[in-house]
Amino acid sequence: MTVPTRAQALRSLRQTLAEAGFETAALDARLLILSVLGVPATALIAHPDVLLTAEEAGRLEAATRRRLAHEPVARIVGEREFWGLPFALSPEALVPRPDTETVVETTLELLPDRQAPLLMADFGTGSGCLLVALLHELPRATGLGVDLSLGALRTARRNARANGVGERSHFVLSHWADAIAGRFDLIVSNPPYIASPVIPTLDREVREHDPLLALDGGPDGLEPYRILLGEAKRLLAPGGLLAVEIGYDQAEDLRSLAAAHDLEILRVAHDLSDNPRCVAMRHA
Repeated sequence: MTVPTRAQALRSLRQTLAEAGFETAALDARLLILSVLGVPATALIAHPDVLLTAEEAGRLEAATRRRLAHEPVARIVGEREFWGLPFALSPEALVPRPDTETVVETTLELLPDRQAPLLMADFGTGSGCLLVALLHELPRATGLGVDLSLGALRTARRNARANGVGERSHFVLSHWADAIAGRFDLIVSNPPYIASPVIPTLDREVREHDPLLALDGGPDGLEPYRILLGEAKRLLAPGGLLAVEIGYDQAEDLRSLAAAHDLEILRVAHDLSDNPRCVAMRHA
């Protein structure tokens, strides 16, 4: 069997994925090759004729099989960038998505003082991407990550430490705010917001590889919002901010829920596809 060079392996993988119908075949192939080789992109460009070792070829074959089974590239690689920071992944947490950066951006724009010693909470923290990104931007803030999954909390704690905010972050196992007391200057959440009947229709990469606990928002997808907004009066400090990610078609539902809980909507922010993606609120 002929051992391929890095360039040959890249071309072959790109062709294999393209023929299998993957629209992002070129990008997927490049990310998988770089992960298998454990080298930066510059090394792939500078040394394309280096032969793969038998071990590298075996790892690439295994990664290819996983991608052809529609496992997301980020899960195969084991890491995803969010807000310019690296986040390790685990089966218990969602893969951080660019749309969720809308929550970080909106929150930072609405905070009057980024140097303030804020106390924040992230409900349904998952990988910890919201908590860690915001602590990275708020140098005097302290954050609490809350999740119902112990595996997700371990992943979030690992990511907080890896990104230099471990000493300012704490993690609690709780069903939403059941085990939480005290008041917070800032509450953020990317809760499950997919309606239960819709989940079987989701893209294969999502329904087969994302944790159901992080997807299922109940019969109409709004159950977590009812809980969070219902707890806002108890949990928000005076002048505190609540910012949540929403589904593209949930903005009007959130307006109604906010009014029912005496919350004033400060902003409905849109993502890069111009879909409503974040609702920011405070007590009216």
